[in-house]
Amino acid sequence: MVETAVSSCKKWRLCFRSVRWFMLFLCCFKSIVSGQIRYSIPEEMKKGSLIGNVAHDLGLNVERLRSGRARIVTRQSIQYTELKTDKGVLVVKERIDREQLCGDVTPCSFSFEVILENPMELHQITVEITDINDNFPVFRKGEIQLEIGESAALGSRFLLPTAEDADVGSNGLQTYLLTASDAFGLKQHSNPDGQKYAELVIQNALDREKEPRISLRLIAVDGGSPPRSGTVNIDITVLDVNDNPPIFNQSLYRAAVLENAIKGTYITTVNASDADAGSNGLMTYRFSNVKKHLTDTFSLNEYTGTITLTGEVDYEKDKKYEIMIEAVDQGGLTDSSKVLIEIIDVNDNAPVINVMSFSSPVLENSPVGSTVAIINVIDADSDQNGKITCSTDRLLPFKIKSTLTNYYALITDSSFDREAVPEYTITVQATDSGSPSLSSTTVLHLKIADVNDNAPVFDQISYVTHLIENNSPGVSVFSVTAGDNDWNQNARISYFLEDTAINGSPASLYVSINSENGAIHALRSFDYEQVKELNLVVKAQDGGSPPLSSNVTVKILIQDQNDNPPQVLYPVQTGGSVVAEMVPRSAEVGYLVTKVVAVDVDSGQNAWLSYKLQKATDRALFEVGLQNGEIRTIRQVTDKDAVKQRLTVIVEDNGQPSRSATVIVNVAVADSFPEVLSEFTDSTHDKEYNDNLTFYLVLALAVVSFLFITCLVVIISVKIYRWRQSRILYHSSLPVIPYYPPRYSDTLGTGTLQHVYNYEVCRTTDSRKSDCKFGRAASQNVLVMDPSSTGTMQRIQGEKSILDEPDSPLEVSLYLFIYFYIIIIIIIIIIIIIIIIIIIIVVVVVVVLSNL
Repeated sequence: MVETAVSSCKKWRLCFRSVRWFMLFLCCFKSIVSGQIRYSIPEEMKKGSLIGNVAHDLGLNVERLRSGRARIVTRQSIQYTELKTDKGVLVVKERIDREQLCGDVTPCSFSFEVILENPMELHQITVEITDINDNFPVFRKGEIQLEIGESAALGSRFLLPTAEDADVGSNGLQTYLLTASDAFGLKQHSNPDGQKYAELVIQNALDREKEPRISLRLIAVDGGSPPRSGTVNIDITVLDVNDNPPIFNQSLYRAAVLENAIKGTYITTVNASDADAGSNGLMTYRFSNVKKHLTDTFSLNEYTGTITLTGEVDYEKDKKYEIMIEAVDQGGLTDSSKVLIEIIDVNDNAPVINVMSFSSPVLENSPVGSTVAIINVIDADSDQNGKITCSTDRLLPFKIKSTLTNYYALITDSSFDREAVPEYTITVQATDSGSPSLSSTTVLHLKIADVNDNAPVFDQISYVTHLIENNSPGVSVFSVTAGDNDWNQNARISYFLEDTAINGSPASLYVSINSENGAIHALRSFDYEQVKELNLVVKAQDGGSPPLSSNVTVKILIQDQNDNPPQVLYPVQTGGSVVAEMVPRSAEVGYLVTKVVAVDVDSGQNAWLSYKLQKATDRALFEVGLQNGEIRTIRQVTDKDAVKQRLTVIVEDNGQPSRSATVIVNVAVADSFPEVLSEFTDSTHDKEYNDNLTFYLVLALAVVSFLFITCLVVIISVKIYRWRQSRILYHSSLPVIPYYPPRYSDTLGTGTLQHVYNYEVCRTTDSRKSDCKFGRAASQNVLVMDPSSTGTMQRIQGEKSILDEPDSPLEVSLYLFIYFYIIIIIIIIIIIIIIIIIIIIVVVVVVVLSNL
């Protein structure tokens, strides 16, 4: 039980020093945080217990905590609290034992930071742990053995072991009680650090012969409610006289040792003296009221008072040690002194790098100065040994900027190009300023996300291809290919035809392009003689947002095929042309008679023409130039040669297979034009032509005569019809008043009266007998006075009038025939006039051409 108490005491002191160092760090960091709050809670609270509303106390809303990815940054090995970002509250995460956390340090608290991003904020929170009375005062020894000489003077004091209470404040150790004794009393004291201890004081002289052994009971009581206590037995053995206690020559000894000192290193030596002689003057040294970890770390020679290092010391855990040492003589008299050992820091801790935030991947078009990572670097050493310098490879486009104490931001120093470098391996090195310096590194793998910043690029600046004419529609002509340095969807290329015109029509009517592979297909069959080349503009567009594109020119040259025969331009072949050229009989050898001119709309060798004489009246008289088509005489013309010479010339191209055309050349061998005319006017062709011309002229005369007679008949018929109508009304015995009903029509064009309406009105002298009748439309009405009635008027309709006798069937048929005949005649006249005009034009043209 004693060892357990000593171990607990050492742990509390170690925690006390750690917390005290951490509080010092928070004080240095305090000036740069954005906000600071403090909470106070009792120890031993249940998990999930509410500590405080962080969002409300910091003036933040819950949405800001979520969007900023708020989280707790602590240097404790155990995270006692948890931040509920959805509610903005701080709750207990782990059981908090104040004694384990702080030991005897009061007030007991721990601090941590709440960090937020975008923008980065840092808020410090301190949680104070208040003590509850959950520990008893405990003596490290179960029994105290004292030996006191009987000659001890009244008032002599004997230091008693202290009790240890893990609680602090009012819950800690408050007083000592001693069972009733006549010889001894109890006197209580307090150290500067607040620790209470008691001394046993002799109140009455001791008599070894009467009472050689005295048993007392020491009680340690704390101030809790209810109070707790611990007890220890004191066994006192009364010795013979020893009336001079040891005395130290210093009340305080100071020493220093490096934290990396090896075991056995000398610390210091304490010295005490005793005025007694003999065995009563012999004394020994011992540790007094020290915790177990101190006895494991330091050793004391009980005879020489030399203190040496037997364990390991760490400046980051304990910066100094205070040790109480007692000098005890043979009579049991003691004196005490304090040894203060300071630990000197050495650079034995490398920086610790913690990556708080890391964004990967990042877009390649991220602006310069964008934050990639937030790094926290901590060095447990102090002063220069704990001063940190953070750096990275200078060849990389990154730099490190210190934002807050111990916090560094890794930011971009230049723009990215994913197509050049798709990924970066970033080594961040943290180096302290100790001698020698220590450093730590961490490696970050940053990937660059693609942005559509590269347009498609064709593998050629322009394309030229050939296509033979008369191709099949749908045939593949050519394929264009473009590449894109981007990735994934940004590099997916589609091909399109730009709106260009070919012979005034859109290019899409001639060719099409496959949007996936860039294959160009012909939509129609091409004719070289109409289209010799196609100039297209192909656009390659990627799948980015927004898309990028580039254009390339594609020229498709149509290759000629021998699909057109030669065409003879001269001499012109017409039906009325019999004599083309005339050769005098005095012509010499090589006389140029004429020249056959022909062309071929094909190109290349398909248009190379050659001329040959296929037939001739006298093949020995003429020849044709193979290349130029010139017809020349090859011998002297004689009187025996016929006047009329007929030559048939064939023109062939050089295609495979070749195509040809023939032309007939009429040549007259004569010295004068009348001789030629007399030779050719007797020809059967001219006679037939004159007969045809006479026929057309007679036909035209007959048609005109027919039209004239027809017009006379029509005019006479109309006159007779009108005369007969007037005679019918003239022979009537009634007084006839012609009545013409008005015709009402819509003069405003509104469409309300679209037909002609006729109205019949009959009136008498008696208005009461007036009668109004409406007749049928378009009927012819006549008002007739009735002599048998007094002023009565009757309507006489044409078709039912008694004055109008019905016509005979022959007359009715004649009338109808005349009507239809007039209409038909008018149409026929128009058609005949048009035909006559056409015939006259044709005859005139033929005559003119024949004369030429």
